[in-house]
Amino acid sequence: MVLPIFVPSLLFVSGEAALLPILPATAEKLGADLPTAGLIAGMVMLGTLIFDIPAATVVHRLGERGAMIGGAMVAALAVGAAALSNQLWMLALAMLIAGMMASIFGLARHGYVAEMVPLSHRARALSLLGGTFRGGAFLGPLIGAWVADAIGVQEVFWLGTALCALAAIFLVVATPADKPGDGAPLSIRAVLSVAKQERKSLLTLGVGAALLSSIRTSRGLGLPLWALAIGLSPAHTSLYIAIAGALDFALFYSSGQVMDRFGRRWVAVPTLLGLAITFSLLPFSFDDSTFLTVALLMSLANALGSGIVMVLGADLAPPAQRNEYLASFRLLTDVGNAAAPQLISLLTVLLSLSFAFFTMSGFSLIGAFIMLRYLPKTGPAVAPKHF
Repeated sequence: MVLPIFVPSLLFVSGEAALLPILPATAEKLGADLPTAGLIAGMVMLGTLIFDIPAATVVHRLGERGAMIGGAMVAALAVGAAALSNQLWMLALAMLIAGMMASIFGLARHGYVAEMVPLSHRARALSLLGGTFRGGAFLGPLIGAWVADAIGVQEVFWLGTALCALAAIFLVVATPADKPGDGAPLSIRAVLSVAKQERKSLLTLGVGAALLSSIRTSRGLGLPLWALAIGLSPAHTSLYIAIAGALDFALFYSSGQVMDRFGRRWVAVPTLLGLAITFSLLPFSFDDSTFLTVALLMSLANALGSGIVMVLGADLAPPAQRNEYLASFRLLTDVGNAAAPQLISLLTVLLSLSFAFFTMSGFSLIGAFIMLRYLPKTGPAVAPKHF
C-alpha cells in the first residue's frame, strides 16, 4: 500500500495544503478586498463539496487507480494555471478545479483501501491514510513557507504543481492489484438512488461523522482565534499549535489498532467526548501555559479518532455499490467541514467566541450520543435497522 496509496496521498495533500496559506495574499495582490480574498481561499473546499456526488461517476468509469492518476494530473495543471493567473476569476476557477480533483482523488483513495484491505486490517490501513493527511497538512505549509521565503510567494504554486504531478507519477509507476472501471456510464441519479436506499445509515452514523468532521474543522479555526482573543503573539500561537499538531500526528496509528481489536465505538465515542470537554475548557485558558495545555488535550482527543470517519464510511458502504455510497457519505462530512467556519463566525458576531465554543461542545456531545446509540459494542459499524 505504500507506493500505490500512502506516498501519493502524502504528496497530493502536501501539494494542495501548501497553497492554502498564500491564497488570500495572492488574491489581494490581484486586487481583491478582504472578503473576496476569503472567498478565493474557500474555493478549494467549495470545489470538493460540489463535486462529491459527480466524483462517483468518474471513479466508476476509470476505476480507483485511474481516477487517482487523472485527478492528480488535472490538479497539477489547475495549480499551474493558478500560478499563471493575472485575473481574480482565473485564480478562483483554477482553485475550484483543484478542489474538484481533490474530491475525485479522495473518493478513489477511500474506495480503493476499503476494497483491497481485509476487514481485519481496515481500521489500521485507514488510520495510516489519515496519518498521511496530517503529515501533508503539516509538511505542505512548512515547505511552502520555506519556498516563499527563499524564492518567492508565486513559486509556491509551482511547488504545488510539482507535488501533485509527483503523486500521479508514483501512481503510474506502482502496479497494484486494481479493480478497473467498467467504462459504463453511471448517472448521478444512480448515486442518489443508493443514498435513498441506505438513508438509515446516512441519517444516523453519517450525521454523526459529519458532526465529528465539523468539530475537527472548528478546532483548526478556534485555536488561533482564541489565541488572538487572549493576546498571544503570532509566533507563540504558531509554536503551540505546531506542538499540539505533532502530538496529533504521533498518535494516529494507535486509533486503528483500537478499532481493529475492540471495535469502532471505542474510538468514536471517546474522541467526541474528549473534544466536547476540551472545547468547554478553551474559554477558561487565559495565558500561554493554559492555552498550550488545552491545545495538547484537544490534540490527544482528536488523535484517538484518527481515520474513524473513513472507517465508518468503508464499513457502511454496500460492497457492490461502494463508491456510490461513499460519494453521499463524503458529501455529508464535507458539508460539516464547510459549515463549521461560518457557524463559528456567525455565533461570534451575534453572541461571543466563548459561546461559539460551548455550542461546538454541545454538537460534539450530540455526535457522541449518536455513535453510542448506533455503533455496535464491538466490531465494525453496521447500518441500523431502525432509527
